[in-house]
Amino acid sequence: MMPLGPQFTRLFAISDAQFGLLVSAYTLSAGVSGLAAATYVDRFDRKRLLLTLYVLFALATLACGLAPGYGFLMAARVAAGMFGGVLSALSQTIVADVVPFERRGRAMGIVMSSFAVSTVAGVPAGLYIANQLGWQAAFIAIALLSALLAGGAALTLPRLDSHLRGAHRPSAWRGIAMVLSERNHLEAFGFSALMMFAGFLVIPFITIYLQANVGLTDEQIPLIYLCGGLATLVSARVVGHLTDRIGKVRTFSLLAVLVVLPLLAMTLLRPAPLPLVLLVSTLLFVLLSGRMIPGMALVTSAADPALRGTFMAFNSAVQSAAMGAASFLGGSIISRDAAGLVQHYWVSGLIGATASLVSIGLARRLVLHGGIAGRPA
Repeated sequence: MMPLGPQFTRLFAISDAQFGLLVSAYTLSAGVSGLAAATYVDRFDRKRLLLTLYVLFALATLACGLAPGYGFLMAARVAAGMFGGVLSALSQTIVADVVPFERRGRAMGIVMSSFAVSTVAGVPAGLYIANQLGWQAAFIAIALLSALLAGGAALTLPRLDSHLRGAHRPSAWRGIAMVLSERNHLEAFGFSALMMFAGFLVIPFITIYLQANVGLTDEQIPLIYLCGGLATLVSARVVGHLTDRIGKVRTFSLLAVLVVLPLLAMTLLRPAPLPLVLLVSTLLFVLLSGRMIPGMALVTSAADPALRGTFMAFNSAVQSAAMGAASFLGGSIISRDAAGLVQHYWVSGLIGATASLVSIGLARRLVLHGGIAGRPA
C-alpha cells in the first residue's frame, strides 16, 4: 500500500492526509481486532487459528484488488486489518512459545529476514505489476500467492497446542484482567507503541516525499525498497546474533540512537544524486527493522508465559493503534505548497526521533522472563 501512495493520490484524487487515513485504517482495524483476539487466542490450537485467519486475510486482500473506488478500498483495508493484526500477534506468540529465551534474538532475526525477503522481492514486483497492469493487479497477485502459502503451511506446520495442555488455565476474561493488572506488561505495551510510532510517522510518506521533493521517478522508487530489503536481509541475521551475544537491551539502545540520523536525514532530503538517496533510505530501513529484533525479543520476554497469547494479542492491538495514530498524525502534519512540494515532513522526523530515544528508557525498565518455564532472565 505505502509504495503505491503517488498512484492512489493521483487516481482517486485524494489528499496526502486521506492516503494516510487509508494506511492507518488497516492498522487501527488491526488494533481493534487484536483487543477482541485477547478473548480467544489462547483457547485454540495455534496452527488451526493461524490458517483460518490467513485465509480470511487473503480474501480481504482480494477484495482490495477488486475495489471500484476509494470507499470500497477503505472497507476492504479495514477487513484485511481485522485478520492481519491477529496474525502478527499469533506468529510472534508461536516464536516465543517454541524458542528458548537464549536463542530468541536469532529467531526474531530470522523472522525479520523473512520480512526483508518480502521487501526485496515483493515490493519491487508489486510496483512493477502495478505500473504494468494497474494497482489492482498487485493486490490480486498477493491474494493468489497467499492461497498457495496457506496450502503449504497446512501441510508443513506441526500441531501447536502445547499451551492447551497441563495446568488449569484461567478463563478468557480472567486472563485479560491478569495481563492488564501487571505493571511490567503495561510498560511493555508502552515500549512497543513507541517503537511503532517512531517509524510510522515517516514510513508511509517516503515514496510521496521522494517523488515530490527529491525528484525520483516511478521507475526509481523500486530501487529504494530493493536496496533496503537486500541490506536488511543481511543485517537482520547480524542483529539477531548481536542481540543474543551482548544483550537485548544494549542492542536495542544502540540501534534506537543510531536510527535518529537517517530518520532526520530522510525528512530533510533535497534533490540529490540517486546513490545518496539510496544510502539514506537503506540506512533507515536497516536501522528501523534492526531495532525491532531486540525490541520484539524484549516484548515477548516481558510476558508471563502462561498468558503469552493474550498478552501478544493486546500488544498487537497496541502496535496497530500506534501505527495508525502515527500514520494519521504524519498525514496531518505534512501539506503541499503551490508547487506540489511536501512541507513539514521534517516535523514528523523530529517527533519520530524523539519517540525512539524515549523508548530506550522503557526498554531498560522491563523485567524479562525465559521460555515456557517463565524463569526470570
